[in-house]
Amino acid sequence: MNPFQDIRSKGLLHAKGLLFLVIGVVGCGTVVLEVPTLRVAFALGAGIWGICRFYYYLFYVLENYAGRDRKYAGLWDALRYVFTRR
Repeated sequence: MNPFQDIRSKGLLHAKGLLFLVIGVVGCGTVVLEVPTLRVAFALGAGIWGICRFYYYLFYVLENYAGRDRKYAGLWDALRYVFTRR
């Protein structure tokens, strides 16, 4: 299997998603354990929520509602289009 190919296996895609979840939980848990205050936990949660909503905006809202005439290969492709169009 070429490591630069798209993943086609549903099992591997789910495993990758679970690994991202584990990384996020361990990372956030480490920060909260380092500074165990409600203020830090709330700020961390709000920041993560905001980044997730931005990701949703970039890859779902723009493609399905605002950018129907242009499909993007990814974030860099979208940014290149924004900054180079005339």
